[in-house]
Amino acid sequence: MTFQDRTLRFGFGHGLSPTVRNLLIANIIVGTAQLFAGDFLLEHFALHPQQLSEEWKVWQLFSYMFMHGSFFHLFFNMFSLWMFGVDVELELGSTRFLKYYLFTGFCGGVLQVLLNWGDPTPVIGASAAVYGVLIAFSLLFPNRIVTLLLFFVLPIQMKARTLAFIFVGISLLMGLQNTLTSAPDSVAHFAHLGGAVAGFLVLRGSFYFQHTRERVSRLHQQRVLKKQKHKQDKIFEVRRRIDEILDRINEVGYPNISSEEKLYLKKAGEFLSKEDD
Repeated sequence: MTFQDRTLRFGFGHGLSPTVRNLLIANIIVGTAQLFAGDFLLEHFALHPQQLSEEWKVWQLFSYMFMHGSFFHLFFNMFSLWMFGVDVELELGSTRFLKYYLFTGFCGGVLQVLLNWGDPTPVIGASAAVYGVLIAFSLLFPNRIVTLLLFFVLPIQMKARTLAFIFVGISLLMGLQNTLTSAPDSVAHFAHLGGAVAGFLVLRGSFYFQHTRERVSRLHQQRVLKKQKHKQDKIFEVRRRIDEILDRINEVGYPNISSEEKLYLKKAGEFLSKEDD
């Protein structure tokens, strides 16, 4: 995959970012281990809604996203992670990207369990986290053109946000179909949706949080400046009044000014001394 201007195409040479590379390695290692201990890993580390509801094996909400059902399942998830994850990681930073990836995968697992409570069918795959990465890519680079090869032959170009909308829409429709029909497929569509929604809320939520925090900061700064201006205006007025009294003293002498003016000079001196401190 090459990066040219604002277009993302299939190909090689796109490079790897650190976290994406490590996630690829981890998934490949687990996929290889499944060849030798598949039943054991599936029993203990796949996401079992029934086990989670009865035995609270919460680690499955993280471990399931590193397991896959076939070579092509692993390949397409890892290819998608590579395709979209590198630019997202470069934008978010490696630590934040890893947290984001795991969180979206976790949320996808949670939604799948909640909507299939007690189901004995295990759930595996990184798709929920990958959907989260796709959403992040579409939010960070909404107008980036992505070129896909339909059936590996026909090139199709579309904006990243359009691609994300299509994939999320398909998952929603298929998830509803699985729920409403007695012949569901073997894909955890609601896990995909959970990862996508979690990713959207995290990134949009952080944007609105940052916007709100900046607005509160601006309002606070405005209040501080207003308070400082009021204070400076008061000091200016006190000094102006002192100058008037001093001019009067020069004209008539201190003994001849009023008691109110003498009291004002005393209090004004105390006030200015306090402000200087």
